[in-house]
Amino acid sequence: MSPSIRHLLPADLAAVTEVERESFNVPWSAGMIALELQREDAVTLAADSEGRLIGFAICAREGDDWSLLRIAVRPDERRAGTARHLMAALLEELPGDARMTLEVRESNLAAIAFYERLGFLIGGRRRRYYADTGEDGLIMWRTEGTLRGSLEDVPNADSSRR
Repeated sequence: MSPSIRHLLPADLAAVTEVERESFNVPWSAGMIALELQREDAVTLAADSEGRLIGFAICAREGDDWSLLRIAVRPDERRAGTARHLMAALLEELPGDARMTLEVRESNLAAIAFYERLGFLIGGRRRRYYADTGEDGLIMWRTEGTLRGSLEDVPNADSSRR
C-alpha cells in the first residue's frame, strides 16, 4: 500500500526527529528540524502509513535553486517506494522549471542510483564534506539539462563528469 503524502506539521517534530536519528550518522537536532519547518521558502513533506509517520523530506529554496536538505524513511519501511513517493510529491510542489540540488555520500551507491533514476546527475564534489568520516560529498543536480543527460545548465559543473 502506498503511503499518504502530506505537509509536515509542528506536531510531527518528535516523529521526524526519531526518523532522523534512525537514518543519519550525524542527525539534526529537534531544534534544527523545527527551524526548517518554520521556513516560508521550504517544502516539507511527510509520508504516513496507517497513521504513523514513516518518512519525510525537507527541501528549501536557496537563491534561484532548491536544495534537498533531508529525505529519510524509517529503516523498517525502506525499499517499499516511500522515498520515491516523497520525491514525486516534492517535485509536484516545485515550479516546473525548478533546479534542485543535493549532496550525497560518495559511498551511498543506492542513493546515487535512486537520484539518477529521478533525473539527477553528478555535477561536482565537496571534498571531506562529511565531518563524521571525512568522506567526500557528491553534488547532484536535477535541471532541464540533466533530464536530457546534460550538465549544460548546472552551475560550476565538473566537466569531467559530462
